[in-house]
Amino acid sequence: MLKSPSDPQSYLVPGSFQSALPEPKTKAVIGERYSEVSIAVARVLALSSVAQISYASTSELLSRKLKFPTFLRTIPSDEYQTKAIAELVKWFNWKTVVIVGSDDEYGKYGSDNLVNIFNEMDTCIDFIDILPGDFSQTHSRLAELVSNINKSSAEAIIIFTKESNVAIIIEAAIKHNLNKTWIASDTWSASTKISTLPGIKMAGEVLGFISKRYEVPGYKDYVNSMFNRTTNAILEHFLTQYPPCSNQSDKNKERDCSLTNSLQGSQQCLDPSCLVSYIDQDQTYNIYLAVQVIAEGLRHLLKCGSHQCERSTNFTALELLKEIKKVNLSVNTTPIVFDPNGDPTSLGYDIVYWNMSESKQLTQIQTIGEYWPNGKMKVPDDRFKNMMVMVHNCSKMCKPGQELKRQRKQCCGDCVPCADGEFSAGNGEECKRCDPEKYSTPQRDRCLDKTAEYLEWSDPFVIFLSCLEVLGIIVTIVLAILFTVYRNTPIVKAVGGYLCFLELFSLLACFCLTFSFAGVPTAASCMVGLPLFGIVFSLCISCILANLLQILAGFSFNLTTGSWIKKLNQPVLVVTIVSGIQLALCVPWMLFFPPYPTESKSSKTVLKLCDKGSIGFFIAMLGYNAFLALICFLFAFKGKQLPDLYKNASLVTVSMLLFLIVWIFFIPIYIEMFGKYKRAIESTAILISSYSILGCHLAPKCYIMVFRKKINNESAITAYIRRHYEQRSMPVVTS
Repeated sequence: MLKSPSDPQSYLVPGSFQSALPEPKTKAVIGERYSEVSIAVARVLALSSVAQISYASTSELLSRKLKFPTFLRTIPSDEYQTKAIAELVKWFNWKTVVIVGSDDEYGKYGSDNLVNIFNEMDTCIDFIDILPGDFSQTHSRLAELVSNINKSSAEAIIIFTKESNVAIIIEAAIKHNLNKTWIASDTWSASTKISTLPGIKMAGEVLGFISKRYEVPGYKDYVNSMFNRTTNAILEHFLTQYPPCSNQSDKNKERDCSLTNSLQGSQQCLDPSCLVSYIDQDQTYNIYLAVQVIAEGLRHLLKCGSHQCERSTNFTALELLKEIKKVNLSVNTTPIVFDPNGDPTSLGYDIVYWNMSESKQLTQIQTIGEYWPNGKMKVPDDRFKNMMVMVHNCSKMCKPGQELKRQRKQCCGDCVPCADGEFSAGNGEECKRCDPEKYSTPQRDRCLDKTAEYLEWSDPFVIFLSCLEVLGIIVTIVLAILFTVYRNTPIVKAVGGYLCFLELFSLLACFCLTFSFAGVPTAASCMVGLPLFGIVFSLCISCILANLLQILAGFSFNLTTGSWIKKLNQPVLVVTIVSGIQLALCVPWMLFFPPYPTESKSSKTVLKLCDKGSIGFFIAMLGYNAFLALICFLFAFKGKQLPDLYKNASLVTVSMLLFLIVWIFFIPIYIEMFGKYKRAIESTAILISSYSILGCHLAPKCYIMVFRKKINNESAITAYIRRHYEQRSMPVVTS
């Protein structure tokens, strides 16, 4: 049966397969240090299913089991290290970084991962520089890299490459006094070679990540004891470069393990007790874990107890590999379990800080926090955050009213003025929109409350209109009193009799309604403004129309036209029908689409006004009143030829013509006008319409009542009618 290509085991040589390759004597390999070497070795070892456990290769590429089915490691993958670096950048609230990688398996994949993570964060990458493979030999592009770093506004320089490459960069940083913040990957975060460089403080601050630091049990004592017995390769390596110092420091004094401070003549020497500090303890512990893993795999494979093993030592490399992958043990409280990719699931990182304070003669690499593969990061001491946080975005301090904005995908922002209606308090803060009720100052540094604009009672024009309204109310009441006193006289009957009181009531209501157009618009004032005016004014015109029909019916002697005019001479019916039609238009308007208060916001003001609710009903109301006024005008114009002593028809003609002219001019002015005085125009149109009827139709009758009483009787009317027809040579019959 064929196995799935996605199954890593399908790439291993099965135990029953008769391979042309002999069973290897080596069943497991520990190493290599560098990822690119481990990749080459892993490809070879996979052919014979030999387990390879690396103590330092962190490239994410090695986690791909389809390519490297026999590779495992006792150090976390760079997948977690890059996440840890990004989390640290986020914790410090840095906004701009530089990434320096290298053209190898370690640097390339690590840099790519960082780019992908930062693209998902609010972090800008000022530039990325991938060093060539021969950088440590040729130093090519070093000057360009140092120049770019020096000009960069980045708050942190992330270097994800080999220790040998980093040493060259840091030496140049010291020479040029760059004073930057550096984030070190695990290859150099604990490097004594770099941390002891002369003038390292001039390079700046250094933070980094290393795999969790534990001490191999008894290792320190073992190293120190090597001076008392036969030497081995480790001791010979260091003693070849640095001979033991003859004048060893006093044991009671604090021991200085710096090679630069340990001299024997002109040659550097090494205090034997300092040897442990020059051996990479982190890699030592990871090698120790690898040995423990292989031992645990053998123990399970050979079924070993406390004293002996049940199975013989005749086993294949594949069998041991399978047992190693299933290992689950704890070494000095460090749990070791491999995931399907061969990576340890519970090994985290220590966050280290290079303490280069003046009180310290040597750079001390201090552990200040930790990061775990589940994404949790812990930095107990917040003083590091306050010490390391720098002003981001080129350290520019923008004036109030400006924001620091990136231009053309550059991390270095420019101070850009806020737009109208936006503000920024300063320090490059992002421009924010003012609330709808506010506007920004000319400096765009804060928001001010917009001025509420409406037709105020204190406005001179409103005061003038109010005086006219009060005067109209007083005159209407005075006229109503006079009409009541002279209600039985011919002139009151000529103007419609009891209809004139209904007409006066309508005019009084119109004058009162004009007060609703001033002040802050409310639901009630908007409702009663135009809709109620339409109703009461149509009631007024209907009374005038009924009065005109009475006059035409009284003097019409043509049998053809006189018959239908006399049929229409029913004042109550005419008033009811004519005003009822307008009522049928305005009531649905107020019920279903009522006018309502609204606001129109401009840059600095909030205009409070009334929305008509329905333009259709508004036009219908005005149109109907205009139609009634036109009918009255035509009837009155026709009635001008009749013997009307009190000039009733002529005066109605003038008042209706004035009404039509006012509203004809009102419409274009109302459409074009905008602002608080738009409501004043409405009030003015209503006042003129009301005064036209009051002054042209009713006021002259009061003048006759008071000052020309001699013509306010039936004999005067009869004599005027007789004289009118005699002048036209028409027979007159009077009773």
